[in-house]
Amino acid sequence: MFDIKKCAAAAKRASYETAALSTVEKNKVLTAIADAFEKNSELIISANAEDTEKARSGGMAENMVDRLRLTDARIKAMADGVRIVASLPDPIGEVLYAKRLPNGLEVGKQRVPLGTIGIIYEARPNVTADAAALCLKSGNATLLRGGKEAYNSNLAIIGIMKRVIAENGINPDAVSFVEDTSRETAAEMMKLNGVLDVLIPRGGKNLIKSVVENSTVPVIETGTGNCHIYVDRSADFDMAVDILINAKTSRPSVCNAAESLLVHEEIAAEF
Repeated sequence: MFDIKKCAAAAKRASYETAALSTVEKNKVLTAIADAFEKNSELIISANAEDTEKARSGGMAENMVDRLRLTDARIKAMADGVRIVASLPDPIGEVLYAKRLPNGLEVGKQRVPLGTIGIIYEARPNVTADAAALCLKSGNATLLRGGKEAYNSNLAIIGIMKRVIAENGINPDAVSFVEDTSRETAAEMMKLNGVLDVLIPRGGKNLIKSVVENSTVPVIETGTGNCHIYVDRSADFDMAVDILINAKTSRPSVCNAAESLLVHEEIAAEF
């Protein structure tokens, strides 16, 4: 039986190590993780096929199956996303301001890791890589709880990350995964005060509402979003149409596909 408290405690211990990593160490392991995703794409795709087959046979809508599906191109994009995180400036240690008080005391504000970040999210398995990479870059350990739909895909992705992290001399518990996807485990995760330093829900309105209302761990509340395209009266119509079609139809299933079209009233009828 999966013990979420034990798993979270291991992540907490690892957080003291990730906080001490240098920029060079973090970038090196992130780059190695990205390379490993591409080298092990067949393993990830095989695990993902189990998830998509189960989702389709269970009656999941085809657009949601597409959100779940991983391909060679999508795995490459996932790896490139990790490389982008590696290329970002390291926020840790940055001094935002400093001043000396009249009594000689120096006061300032400096960026430091949060500690152990819990993330509850839904179907898209690429979130696993994105979230873990961002947490590592910022010197944090993470406890990831994905949806049951992407269970096998997430296990494969986490397995690769843990192996690469260990090969680079870092505690692999820095990226930990909640293997029990039941609601009870999610509810228990919301009560891990003193172990989780912050909890982030990433998904639909109901998930976010549940975490915000029930968590005793501090929560960073995200929005569900509504992606707009606005066409102003001065717009080039051909360009606007190209942007609109691309924003909606290139991959309608993703959360950043266009959802609302706003057109300036002076050109609405013509457009």
